[in-house]
Amino acid sequence: MGRKAFNSEGPAPIGPYSRAVEMGNLVYFSGQTPIDPATGKLIEGDIATQTQQCFKNLFSILESAGLTSDDVMKLNVYLIDMKDFEKMNEVYSKQFNSPPPARTTIGVRELPLGARVEIEMIAYRNK
Repeated sequence: MGRKAFNSEGPAPIGPYSRAVEMGNLVYFSGQTPIDPATGKLIEGDIATQTQQCFKNLFSILESAGLTSDDVMKLNVYLIDMKDFEKMNEVYSKQFNSPPPARTTIGVRELPLGARVEIEMIAYRNK
């Protein structure tokens, strides 16, 4: 069984990877930083603004895979400052219907392009 890759109108990858790949019933989404797809540059703004852009980028790829936020099973959130957890969580809490997906939040030293947040996810396709 091979990988099937998905793309979207979102920002181009900044490295040699696919935005998302499907194998079996699972679709794995590469981490998305708050890059504006129109400019290819990191957006300005606080953690809430950057978190919202991460979700816009992820959900664009999710849509191109024919899935919705209800198909998301697991997310990993990477923050360069855990003091941003509460503000990130405010944006995050509005992205999913109940019950929300499983999630891990990890504090990291640095993210690509100086981003404050990066989010990756896994979705399930009910075939």
